[in-house]
Amino acid sequence: MENKKIICIVCPNGCELYVKKLGEELIITGNKCSRGKDFAINEMIDPKRSISSTVKTIFENMPRLPVRTDTEISKERIIDLMKVLSNVLIDKPIRVNDVIVENVLDSGVNVISTSDLGYENRRTQ
Repeated sequence: MENKKIICIVCPNGCELYVKKLGEELIITGNKCSRGKDFAINEMIDPKRSISSTVKTIFENMPRLPVRTDTEISKERIIDLMKVLSNVLIDKPIRVNDVIVENVLDSGVNVISTSDLGYENRRTQ
């Protein structure tokens, strides 16, 4: 395996990490802290990301509710996660950190709201 260059996203330093596999061992260089080394190892084994998005609502003043995952999800599942979110419609009041989708894709990850949404925004029908 050639050296693989990864930009660390754990902190603002943005270290250029280089990963080389020697047998079963990963050799990490370029990190300024241990978090960078851990990030590089995880990035090579099972890269994960926190996801922020929006879901549809029935409320005129807030037609989209901002949401995020409560922990990281595998990068390979992001497209499937976005498909699930595209089918969500919020029709009731929501508070910050309410669970919108529990255990999405059987991943152990919840999708939670990042904003309040109240009845004062409800469409008149």
